[in-house]
Amino acid sequence: MKIKIFVPVVLLALCAFLGCTKLHEDPKATLTPGNYFQTQSDLDAAVAAIYQGMVVDGGYAFDFHLYSFFGSDDLTADPNLGKADQRDFDQFKASSGNNAIAHSQWGTPWGAIYQSNNVIANYSRVSGDQAAINGAAGQAYFIRGWSYYLLVRTFGPVPIITKQVGPDYRPARDSVDKIYAVIVSDLQTAMSLLPTSFPGQPGKATQNSARSLLADVYLTMATWPLNQTNNYVLAAAEADSVIKAGQYSLVPDYATVFRTNNNSESIFGLEFNVSGGNPNRFYGDCSMPWEEFGLDGNFGWEEFYPEINFFKAAPVCKRTDEEFYTTLKLLQPDKTFLLVPYNSPQTRNQHPFYRKFRASVNNEGCAETDSTLISMNPSTNKTNDVIRYPHVLLDFAEASDMATGSPTPEGYAAINLVRARAGEQPLTPGLSQLAFRDSVVFERAYEFAAEWGTRWFDILRLQLLPQVVAARNPLENAISANVNLQDRYYAPIPVNEMLKNPQWTQNPGY
Repeated sequence: MKIKIFVPVVLLALCAFLGCTKLHEDPKATLTPGNYFQTQSDLDAAVAAIYQGMVVDGGYAFDFHLYSFFGSDDLTADPNLGKADQRDFDQFKASSGNNAIAHSQWGTPWGAIYQSNNVIANYSRVSGDQAAINGAAGQAYFIRGWSYYLLVRTFGPVPIITKQVGPDYRPARDSVDKIYAVIVSDLQTAMSLLPTSFPGQPGKATQNSARSLLADVYLTMATWPLNQTNNYVLAAAEADSVIKAGQYSLVPDYATVFRTNNNSESIFGLEFNVSGGNPNRFYGDCSMPWEEFGLDGNFGWEEFYPEINFFKAAPVCKRTDEEFYTTLKLLQPDKTFLLVPYNSPQTRNQHPFYRKFRASVNNEGCAETDSTLISMNPSTNKTNDVIRYPHVLLDFAEASDMATGSPTPEGYAAINLVRARAGEQPLTPGLSQLAFRDSVVFERAYEFAAEWGTRWFDILRLQLLPQVVAARNPLENAISANVNLQDRYYAPIPVNEMLKNPQWTQNPGY
């Protein structure tokens, strides 16, 4: 699928405020921040508009937000179908003209940043219940921090824009360390403003959403490219505070995580509503084989699937069975199904797929039995979980190990909770610091495979591309021998942005 429209950053700066307003007959003549941000309803509508901008199809409602992560081993693309935007990153030959990253991975976070800036600049104008005002402002700070966190890890240096700007503003790209300072500040402010919960209002960032994300930010800051190892202590402390809060717990069964919304381990997620015109199309047809057809006539879109050796290296456990789809159901002329293993010559590409993204809530994505595909659907109501409780547990396990020089009993307990739910035995006691760290990274790879670039960002911050590429199966899309992998940790700045900002220098290798 192709993105047909790209909204440049400078236009987003102009439309961000208007996109969240109550329009009148002549809104341009009457609408200003001074006369709009007056009531709590105004403020809540502005915050809702930030979320609305992220859950559209070209934002985070499809798989476009994953494209630059296809260099990872948990994601690959079909060698023949019209998946060039994904495949180019899989083969490390992507260009700055890639449409999907321009809209979703660049445009969506920038749109959220601009709209968050409007809320942050004007929320103090609102009078009323201070807790409610703080709750709205805290979400804007959280989303701005999260958006910059996505941008800096995907593109490296980007401009820091924390105020309302005009269409002619041409900022320089700021250094990575300065961007992380803004992220930390935003999340700390969010923590001070947000409540621990919004009863009856799922999807809103909370205090522990901010604390959980901050733990992950500190962990990343302790590794490449900043290598500020003192942040391991801070990462462990933030994650530990979320654990000790007792607000979250693991869903007993891994598969249930992907069949329920706002469950006990969901710390922050984006909400979708099919009837309201905001379907989540990341589930259902998106990750199903192109050659699978349901009895209802729908077929798989085959947008992504794991590399063969990533699947083969998975631990032998219940989670692996629930995560991966390894027997394809091929519809026959008599309306029965032929069951074939993923590596059968009767399949197109001899790859496994992801099972966890098939069914969604109430089987609305894919309704099936062990031998029949009843129906297939590209539009679901599934919440797209951004932060799950296992993130916190594994961040704590790694950070506490690296902060103290060896694994801690509490770190072992944290990772073993995740392993127990997966159906694995407790981790071997007495591991060295790096062996324990590597075990956590391995666990994270399979707990969060194909979720929000989690695996890719581990590869990036630990500089693992040479090992990952060396482990590729020969059946994967070919990589040129001339590729400099060190230049492929960051994605290219979209070409339209480079044209509008001629003072910028493109990322190396592009």
